[in-house]
Amino acid sequence: MQLFNVRFMNINFSKYQGTGNDFVIIDNRDGSISLSNQQIAFLCDRRFGVGADGLMLMSMANGYDFSMTYYNADGTEGTMCGNGARCLVQFAHDNGIVKENYTFIAIDGPHEASIHNSGWVHLKMTDVKSVETGADFFVTDTGSPHYVKMVSEIETYDVFKEGKAIRYNDRFSKKGINVNFVAHQGDHLFVRTYERGVENETYSCGTGVTAAAITSCLHKEGEHDIRIQTLGGKLAVCFHNLGGGHFNHIWLKGPGTFVYKSSIHIK
Repeated sequence: MQLFNVRFMNINFSKYQGTGNDFVIIDNRDGSISLSNQQIAFLCDRRFGVGADGLMLMSMANGYDFSMTYYNADGTEGTMCGNGARCLVQFAHDNGIVKENYTFIAIDGPHEASIHNSGWVHLKMTDVKSVETGADFFVTDTGSPHYVKMVSEIETYDVFKEGKAIRYNDRFSKKGINVNFVAHQGDHLFVRTYERGVENETYSCGTGVTAAAITSCLHKEGEHDIRIQTLGGKLAVCFHNLGGGHFNHIWLKGPGTFVYKSSIHIK
C-alpha cells in the first residue's frame, strides 16, 4: 500500500456569532499564522470544515489594541464586517485584552469599541460621506458597499434570488455588493441581507443594518437611534445625520457571543 506524506497544520480557533452571523476567529498576535485562500474557504465550509460566514485574524498593531483582518467564506479578503468586529472585540476581552474602551485598526481605518453590562458591544463605524438615491434603492458604503431596497412582505421575500440578481448585475458583478431588503415594522426596521463572499443570505449583517438605518433617515437631520430586527436577533444603530448624505458618530450595537473553541488539522 502506498503511503502519501501529507503535511498538516494544527489551528487553534474560537467560534463566535453576532445575531447569527458566525465567524472563525484565530489569535495571530504572535504572527505565526498564514493561511491561503483555499485553507480559509475550507475552515468556513459548513460540511468539510468548521463552518462560518467568515474568518478573522486578530494581530498586533502599533498604537492599537489589535488589528482585524477579515476574510469572506469563499477565502477572499473582505472589507469591514460590523458583526465580526463586535465578535472580535469580545474575543479580545475573553483572551486577556481587558479594557474599558478598545481601539483597533481594520481595512477601513481605526475603530473604537466598548463592552457593556448588557452583554452588547458598541462599535463605532466609519463616517458615511455619500448616499446614492435611485428610483427604488440606495447605494452607500458603511465600511463595505451596500445596496438598500424597501420591500413589503419581507418575511416571505426571496432574498437569495433577488439579492443574487442585483449582486451579479452588469453594474456590480465585478466587485460585488451586499444587498439589503428592508421593511418598516412598527418601531423598528426588519432587515434581510444577501452577502457577497458568502453568496447567500446570512442571518445578519452589521454594515448592512447600518446602511439600512442611515438611509431610512436620509432626509431627517439630527440624532437618531434605530432599532433593527434581523433573522438572527436584535441590533441598534445610533448616528448623527449632518445632511447631504453625510453621517457621523455612527455606532453599531449588539451582541458578540462566544460559541466554543477547539482546534483542527488542515492541509
